Order: sequence, then structure tokens, then C-alpha cells
Amino acid sequence: MTWIFHGDVFDHANTGLAKWWGKLGSNGYAILLAFNRCINWIMKIAGKEKLSLSKRVMEQFNKRFVKIKEFENKIAELAIEKNYNSVICGHIHQPEKRVITTDKGSVNYLNSGDWVEHLTALEYHENDWHLYKHSESAIEKERVSFRKPSPQVMTNEIGIYMHSLNPHTAII
Repeated sequence: MTWIFHGDVFDHANTGLAKWWGKLGSNGYAILLAFNRCINWIMKIAGKEKLSLSKRVMEQFNKRFVKIKEFENKIAELAIEKNYNSVICGHIHQPEKRVITTDKGSVNYLNSGDWVEHLTALEYHENDWHLYKHSESAIEKERVSFRKPSPQVMTNEIGIYMHSLNPHTAII
């Protein structure tokens, strides 16, 4: 049996001043991602390799402020207590697949990471969870093209119809 949830309920950024800092951080991260896209556009024009400033910032933030192993262990302990075989939590975006063992038992801990920074995904296949890490260079990009529709406007017919709805309007 697998327990799947986001994980923010275990985050201390849900109450009081921490909630405000959490929102500020979330908005700051969104701005950083947009800035990173601009930088990578310039890097592409210059023929240079892409940079992931947002990934570096998040790694440093997680290293300094988020106790990832403590977070994972807390979740694993609760999953073991609730008799789950596996627990999937995505809140911290750190891709992971490992068995966590405590004195009460073991659980398969998984974190899907994310597609934006880590290009990772989870899949349940043949009775097991698999963590896939993709390489951006190996991903084939497909440009989707849409045929621009050419509208057919029938103003005369619409005008006649609209006038027919109002009995006080004379058709000229």
C-alpha cells in the first residue's frame, strides 16, 4: 500500500510569520525561474550551454535552511506507523528513492523531484516504483504548429438576424 501526498503539512512554513516568508519565497522562486529563462535565451543566442540559477539557489537554500533528511525521516516514521509499504512525497522537489529503516520497520521513501529543474518522474511498473532522471539533451523537442483559422464573417446575415429579434427595428 502506498501513501501519496504533497508534504507541505510537515513544513513549518504554514503558520504565522513563517507563512509570510513562505509566500515571499514562493513568489521569489517564480521570479527567479522567469529571470533564468531570460538568461538561458541569451545563453542560447551566444551559443553557450544553459544555466540553472534557480536550481543552484534552491540547492543552497535546502542545504542551509531545510533539513531534508529530517523531513524524509519524519515522513517515513509516520508511514511505517500507518503500515504503508511506500510513501511518496513531493514537497521539497528533491528526487529520491530509498528504503528508510527505523526500529519500528522499513518503508520505501520516494520523492518525484520535479520536471522543471531535475527532469525527474516516478512510475509504478511491474509492482515497483521507478525514479526516472531524464537528460535535457536526450529529450526531443517538438514544435507544435497551429494553422491559424480564417474566420468567415457573415455580417449581412447576422445583421438581418439581429434586426429580426427586435420587432421595432426596420430593415433597410
